[in-house]
Amino acid sequence: MATLISIPIMIFLLMLQTGIISHLPLLNGTADLILLVLVAWSLQAKVNNAWFWALVAGGLVSLVSATPYFAPLIGYLVVTGLGQFLQKRIWQTPILAMFMVTFVGTFAYQGILFIALVVKGVPLNWRECLQLVVLPSLLLNMALAIPVHSIIVDLANWVFPTQAEI
Repeated sequence: MATLISIPIMIFLLMLQTGIISHLPLLNGTADLILLVLVAWSLQAKVNNAWFWALVAGGLVSLVSATPYFAPLIGYLVVTGLGQFLQKRIWQTPILAMFMVTFVGTFAYQGILFIALVVKGVPLNWRECLQLVVLPSLLLNMALAIPVHSIIVDLANWVFPTQAEI
């Protein structure tokens, strides 16, 4: 069920991301709901299909994004891998892990996009990108980390109920 539910959730998040969130920028940076959901989902101890969610998200974002096709897919896989890595090590403080993975994951994802665009031939100034895109995106992602984490914890508890809840 968790595998099947990923497709409509990611499609809904992609529509929300492209239709509303992308039109609420801070300087030139916007929040990345899909990244936040992947981070929160990969930090759940019950979840065993976070990689599939990352593949679905990367594929969908690649279809609608102007970046090179592989960049969102690689970025979301890196963020999911980081979340899976930390989930096994920081299991007692999941909100701290959420902030850590959001912080590092935003830099990693934006860095992968930056490198992909430079390789494609787009002339970008790394200092301007950092100041006008990456740092504002990081601020927005950190602000949305707690609400997204709360929603995903509830979703994971609904999809993977414990024995006491059944």
